[in-house]
Amino acid sequence: MAMGGSHGVTGPFIVALGIRVALVFYGLYQDRSMQVKYTDVDYQVFTDAARFVTQGTSPYRRATYRYTPLLAWMLMPNIYFMEIYGKLVFIICDILAAHLMHKILCLQGLDSRSACFYCSLWLFNPLPMTVSSRGNAEAVLAVLVLSTLFYLKRRQFVKAALFYGLSVHLKIYPVTYAFPIILSLQTGQQATENNTPTIRNQQHLKKGISLLNPMFIVRLLNKDVLLFIIVAGLEFLILGALFYCRYGWEFLDHTYFYHLTRRDIRHNFSPYFYMLYLTAESEWSSVLGLVAFLPQFLLLIITSFAYYKDLTFCCFLHTAIFVTFNKVCTSQYFLWYLCLLPMVLPHLTFSWRRGIMLLALWFTGQGLWLAPAYYLEFEGQNTYLLIWLAGLLFLAINCFILLILISNYKKRNLQSKTNTE
Repeated sequence: MAMGGSHGVTGPFIVALGIRVALVFYGLYQDRSMQVKYTDVDYQVFTDAARFVTQGTSPYRRATYRYTPLLAWMLMPNIYFMEIYGKLVFIICDILAAHLMHKILCLQGLDSRSACFYCSLWLFNPLPMTVSSRGNAEAVLAVLVLSTLFYLKRRQFVKAALFYGLSVHLKIYPVTYAFPIILSLQTGQQATENNTPTIRNQQHLKKGISLLNPMFIVRLLNKDVLLFIIVAGLEFLILGALFYCRYGWEFLDHTYFYHLTRRDIRHNFSPYFYMLYLTAESEWSSVLGLVAFLPQFLLLIITSFAYYKDLTFCCFLHTAIFVTFNKVCTSQYFLWYLCLLPMVLPHLTFSWRRGIMLLALWFTGQGLWLAPAYYLEFEGQNTYLLIWLAGLLFLAINCFILLILISNYKKRNLQSKTNTE
């Protein structure tokens, strides 16, 4: 299939790629001529880690490298070829993510041009354009997650499991999708996303609670579920074993355990950052960091039972909840759920005017947070309390928007194209 489909809609993809390439080369100019660098500091971390790998040592010799060694291995051409190689990979992944969105939307029943319109909301979104061209690797994860959903939609479970296992290896948060995926593959209730979960939320939730019994567990583990679990699990374990044999405990510590016990006291959008900042030296600090996972866990379980029949929407809600209630939340985390939003938008019943108002409200929340953050970061003023209050307001805004999306979501009863191409 041609990029963006086979109906003459490749133009937006080509233009979007051109803009990203231009941003990459503009970044070279800004890095050389301006005090404020365009390139993300994480990209320098990736490159330094890749340099250590080329020297035959551990990528974790680079301080603050908290990722799988696979990412450093991927970016070794930064050292051997050219330093912008990784950025080019990331912007290509950004476009490939939009291509996968287009394919999923077409499977949901939209025509190619309509699907292209919704993809344009990602292709020409300044946030993913800037993040990928600055050298952040979130677009790689977007490709893996969208590929998982695409192949699940087509019921090609081995391919879906391979992409899913790799996504969890790369970043830990997609592991939250495991439960709704398993629920969606139940015998007799295999989700093809043809039902309207907003009409049956309470029924699904009550049913999910009542089905927590041994017979439900036995029925849940059908051949599709077992195949998906075995393939994804084996891939995750094999990759983990290989890197553990090569790098030892530091691989597990930096790639996984660090993120479970992380207590980031630097200012960020999380409602927990001020509490963790004030209790940084307390003996209860680690406990409080773990307790912060409880609201996430409860909300994700409830969401799984309520919306598993519409897996794409369920994963969108999962990701938005995970990011909103996480202990650490930065702007790049928003891409985790924004890459799923184009598949949700066609099924929202409110007007575009109301949608623009919600978008303006979301940006306003960020702006109110960025103002005191600027004075802390660049003026040295103690604005921690104001940042925390702005973070609480942003939390409320995100919750309000999620409630509006849930209450106005109605899955269209369209014929899906699930046959193999």
